[in-house]
Amino acid sequence: GPGLPGAGAGGGGEAAGRWSLLPPRETDPTRRAHALAAQLLDRHGVLTRAVAPAEGVAGQFAPVYRVLAALEQAGQVRRGYFVEHLGGSQFALPGAVDQIRAEARQIERIAEQSVPADVDRAVVLLAATDPANPYGAALGWPTRPDAPTGHRPGRKAGAVVVLVDGALALYLERGGRTVLTFSTDEHVLRLATARLADAVRAGQLGRVTLVRADGEELLAGGGSATALGRALALADFAPTPRGLRLRGAR
Repeated sequence: GPGLPGAGAGGGGEAAGRWSLLPPRETDPTRRAHALAAQLLDRHGVLTRAVAPAEGVAGQFAPVYRVLAALEQAGQVRRGYFVEHLGGSQFALPGAVDQIRAEARQIERIAEQSVPADVDRAVVLLAATDPANPYGAALGWPTRPDAPTGHRPGRKAGAVVVLVDGALALYLERGGRTVLTFSTDEHVLRLATARLADAVRAGQLGRVTLVRADGEELLAGGGSATALGRALALADFAPTPRGLRLRGAR
């Protein structure tokens, strides 16, 4: 209208479009700590101080802890030792605790079966940086069965992990050329490589040409005769001049 800045001819180009006034940033520290606690509980399910560095909130966890303690007193959050090796002072929402107990009973039933039931196994592929991946954040990276090599896992962009029943089975480094194994159970490796193959077929990982596994060349030194080599072959990875690639993959 008349008198508005930029209302003249040629003056409104930079201000074109829809504008929305955002609410003012919350300045009350308790409210901010409460919001952060709710966000972290929702993201991790079970919350401990160990996740703070991975979330970039190491300097803000003290007020979050006080909020969690108050929520526990109010019966909105439970405190306990829900996950082994996760450390003390674990906080979780009641629904998360019930789910953990149900999953634990499921895993116990699977372990008691003489023949593994694939339909009951939880096989998940995640970005190494995904908050749902506990390794390198709430949990340390597990030691590998073989002697250590120069390749070590990390929460690195482009890397992926495959978890079987919550345990780390495979770590694929960025670029899809090097894989690390964290299980000696051939059945677990078969489940993990099958999930990896599904992700490659779906185009979720880009080009994957496996060259090295646990520091050894896959195409030399009997790599195809290892538990991982057999699992990859069953998942339809085949030798090429450059490494193992999924048959039919682009």
